[in-house]
Amino acid sequence: MPAYHSVFLDEPNQHLIGNFALLPLRTRTRGPAMQLPPLPADLTELTIEASHESYDPLDEIISLFRANTFFRNFEIKGPADRVLIYGILFVSELLSKIKPGMSRRDAEKAVNNIALDTNFAIPGDAGFPLNQAFEAPPDRQSAETMRQYIMQMRQELAARLLNRVYADGTNTPSKWWLSFTKRKFMGKAL
Repeated sequence: MPAYHSVFLDEPNQHLIGNFALLPLRTRTRGPAMQLPPLPADLTELTIEASHESYDPLDEIISLFRANTFFRNFEIKGPADRVLIYGILFVSELLSKIKPGMSRRDAEKAVNNIALDTNFAIPGDAGFPLNQAFEAPPDRQSAETMRQYIMQMRQELAARLLNRVYADGTNTPSKWWLSFTKRKFMGKAL
């Protein structure tokens, strides 16, 4: 069974840095990403369909995370798949910081510390785990734009993931989500 690929592979006019797509996001976080319209009142992050105009790569990352973590190999079909891969690796890192019995407030602190950390590797940096699949940015300005975009992704993913992990209204994390803390997508970690 093949892994699930991004629905944004055929997105027209993708802005690329190296071979990483800077896709539009539905976010309140400042950054270089083009803004998508907010969710209408009748939709939530849990009920949005991939065909909706407000569906973004971050919705896709969270919805495909569980299925794709079971694959050790992932054939990259385009720049949007690289966004998916980075997001899945980041969600894995976030989940590893949320412990069973941890209150939402403590989890927010732990997850936001990671999301707001500006010292993370981007493609082309020596510490980036998937340099063989990602091209380095061509110049310093492009590298800074990529770093800002990834920072924007990280902050929004952290907020959305917390909403999923603590979705049941209790102050304890979902055991189901935490069951994925030990899995490594493609055998890698950020």
